[in-house]
Amino acid sequence: MSLTATTAAAKAKILAEALPYIQRFHGKTIVVKYGGNAMTDAKLKEGFARDVVLLKVVGMNPVIVHGGGPQIDELLKRVGKKGEFIQGMRVTDAETMDVVEMVLGGQVNKDIVNLINRHGGRAVGLTGKDGNFIRARKLRVRGSGDSEELLDIGQVGEVESIDPEIVNLLHTRSFIPVIAPVGVGANGESYNINADLVAGKVAEILRAEKLIVLTNTPGVLDKNGNLLTGLTARRVDELFADGTISGGMLPKIGSALEAVKNGVNTCHIIDGRVEHALLLEILTDEGVGTLIRRH
Repeated sequence: MSLTATTAAAKAKILAEALPYIQRFHGKTIVVKYGGNAMTDAKLKEGFARDVVLLKVVGMNPVIVHGGGPQIDELLKRVGKKGEFIQGMRVTDAETMDVVEMVLGGQVNKDIVNLINRHGGRAVGLTGKDGNFIRARKLRVRGSGDSEELLDIGQVGEVESIDPEIVNLLHTRSFIPVIAPVGVGANGESYNINADLVAGKVAEILRAEKLIVLTNTPGVLDKNGNLLTGLTARRVDELFADGTISGGMLPKIGSALEAVKNGVNTCHIIDGRVEHALLLEILTDEGVGTLIRRH
């Protein structure tokens, strides 16, 4: 079935619009935090995989960092455990850590790898324990209210250091790294790390051109629900201070802000519920979310 003149012109315009972005970002590293509906809705999952493969084919270097909270909760429920959270962090005893590693490093990671490979990519799954890639230390969280007490919530970690060598090696062989946010301690112990924080640190260490965070919202919203974009690091600090950014967006925006302050060119908080959101953000003039830049 042939295109009408109007449809053909519209498609050609879209393709031509992508060219300068392909040229600008050729050879650049794009770190993508993959989560939310984009990770559970079948149609969005297929679109995400195709987007990642296309970015690789046109010469960019996508790196995927994923979460897996709902999948962890599901398996915990099946083994008779209830997930517990303090200050937004999952309390992770030894048994829960086994489940976290099984889900993140096994089920979820391999599902994403398989999905990308089925669409013509060459994805390789990693956790921070592979080659001691992500070194971690125990994270203690502050108690609620005015308490100054630091709480031990088990095998929950923060990034101590990241060795970029394994990712850089995969890039030279045209592989797409898919990273589960599990770190390794000084004595070989496993740590569960917030995926947003890992994505931000990976972007910093790799000197990424972009950090893109897929969410279940249109982006950063003001107090009236309007989308904010073109934000500078200073403006984001102001939005933290006045309470505009709160709740579940805190770790996402916090890691994004730290990344742009430490060398990542731009960060994008985008709506993963939009089909092909990744391509729309990288290869079109308008984009589909909130842009955060250093200056």
